[in-house]
Amino acid sequence: MSSQETIAQFQKYVIPNYTRYPVVLTRGEGSFIWDVEGRRYLDFFPGWGCNLLGHCPGPVVEAIRKQAGELIHVPNSWYTEQQGTWAQMLSERSFGGMAFFCNSGTEANEAAIKLIRLHTPKERYKIITFQSGFHGRTMGSVTATAQPKYHDGLQPMLPGFVYVPYQDLDAVRAAIDNETAGILIEPVQGEGGVRIPSSEFLQGLRQLCDENGLLLAFDEVQSGCGRTGHWFACQHFGVTPDIMTLAKCICSGAAAGAMLAKREIAPSLRAGMHAATFGGNPLAAAAGIATIRMIEEQNLLEHAKTLAGLFRTRFTQLAREVEIIQEVRVLGMMIGIELNIDGTPFVAECMKRGLLINCTQGRVLRLLPAINLTEEQAAEGIDILCDVLQK
Repeated sequence: MSSQETIAQFQKYVIPNYTRYPVVLTRGEGSFIWDVEGRRYLDFFPGWGCNLLGHCPGPVVEAIRKQAGELIHVPNSWYTEQQGTWAQMLSERSFGGMAFFCNSGTEANEAAIKLIRLHTPKERYKIITFQSGFHGRTMGSVTATAQPKYHDGLQPMLPGFVYVPYQDLDAVRAAIDNETAGILIEPVQGEGGVRIPSSEFLQGLRQLCDENGLLLAFDEVQSGCGRTGHWFACQHFGVTPDIMTLAKCICSGAAAGAMLAKREIAPSLRAGMHAATFGGNPLAAAAGIATIRMIEEQNLLEHAKTLAGLFRTRFTQLAREVEIIQEVRVLGMMIGIELNIDGTPFVAECMKRGLLINCTQGRVLRLLPAINLTEEQAAEGIDILCDVLQK
């Protein structure tokens, strides 16, 4: 089918709840992707941040192919070796906790919200979240998302969420009362514009939680699993949460999510209180295991740090030359270029030139390249974006 035929089919049969580019993608390999007409794009935003290892990484593809010939799905009323192994690998690379598996980031955050309430006394139910944060689209997660544009038409929102400014420890302190149960925060805000906090802020949150008997939950749906050059972004700041949520790149693009919780907290999510039919299924587990192994075998955490230095150097220099650049923010392969004008036209111009990027919050160009991007590919994409911004 041509692009026009596929788009016409969508217009007739698919609910138009997404704003889509008029491009039909057909295949991908590494950091490149092709449309139905055969045009190749260099993808600096693969899979909306899900494709941590680029498109169709060989070891992950092979693991899924092999697993599909043995078991595709079994319910969680049974044990599988794959799910246990995957849980152990995540635990050993984080803070030694236990895992609950689901299918997406919003589901992982729903699990975290439930666990916070289940683990604290009934009269303590409030959860503090942060302005410009993003936690998902289901009702609990979207209520936790302190951005009014995502609430429009859905009111009344769920009770029990308190919003405070990001990086404002005094505001957090003032918001805590005898009904507060926990704090939910992205250690690096992704959709909010790749906003990187100070170590003092996150360490201050840990201290406030310890002093007030609150649970600290980190939403690492976008920043986790090696994206920032550490396994988890919180490891940059020397802060250990009580709960952590994961998804997106946890399986290199296969649908999966997870919530990790400290061992003394995890049992509060007792049998019958939460579930996910497809959570931790054999295909997802196989992909998750293969993702971790590929990252380690190819030393990709260190490679992500090297690439980060390249992006930071080039874009920092560009910011000195281009007045429209307000700030450059880089942590591993999370890159934000904040402009003082609308960034949307630059996304369109980059796409014309064969480079795929994203704009969030209206003025922040967001890049989430694969951590196995080559230095040559990085330079190629940077050259395109620099040229576009200099026009």
